[in-house]
Amino acid sequence: MLLYIHGFNSSPNSDKGVVTARFVAEHFADLSFFQPQLPATPKAAMALLESITLKGKQAGEPLRFIGSSLGGYFATYLAEKYGGKAVLVNPAVKPFELFDEFLGSQFNPYTQEHYSVEIAHKQEVAEFDTQVVLNPDRFLVLLQSGDEVLDYKQALDKYQCCEMVLEAGGDHSFVGYENHLQSISQFLQLP
Repeated sequence: MLLYIHGFNSSPNSDKGVVTARFVAEHFADLSFFQPQLPATPKAAMALLESITLKGKQAGEPLRFIGSSLGGYFATYLAEKYGGKAVLVNPAVKPFELFDEFLGSQFNPYTQEHYSVEIAHKQEVAEFDTQVVLNPDRFLVLLQSGDEVLDYKQALDKYQCCEMVLEAGGDHSFVGYENHLQSISQFLQLP
């Protein structure tokens, strides 16, 4: 099983999401691949992600995650709690510290959805914090120092014991992501 988890205010239809789906369809057509559109609230998003993860676990499938930005934060929680391997792309480390600047009305350009970020959502997202990585062998972290949204040094610090690729420059979208799909699939041991 492979679960792709998009970031805040994003979608499976983002560039990374589309490239990932195309790569999986082309090279791993028989793989159980999930790429859900996440609900706007952290609690509802995690409920959906956990239900997909638990179905995979109950089916005896190896658990694999790719998470981008906030999706990387969620993937860390899932891999630590349920096992499996995760690739994190410019992951958010402490998203609850950033929530204040997003409070209020939001618009998702991919889904055309209008929604609101509330104070309660800050606490919801904080509940999924894994302060220390207990199983570093489960993670491959892809970082670009030019990330204009998140401080890559937070991820560098948190995931220092994990396998990591740090590239100079780039941006939050992780420029050249498609060039890493082969190594991502090898790390995740896709069949």
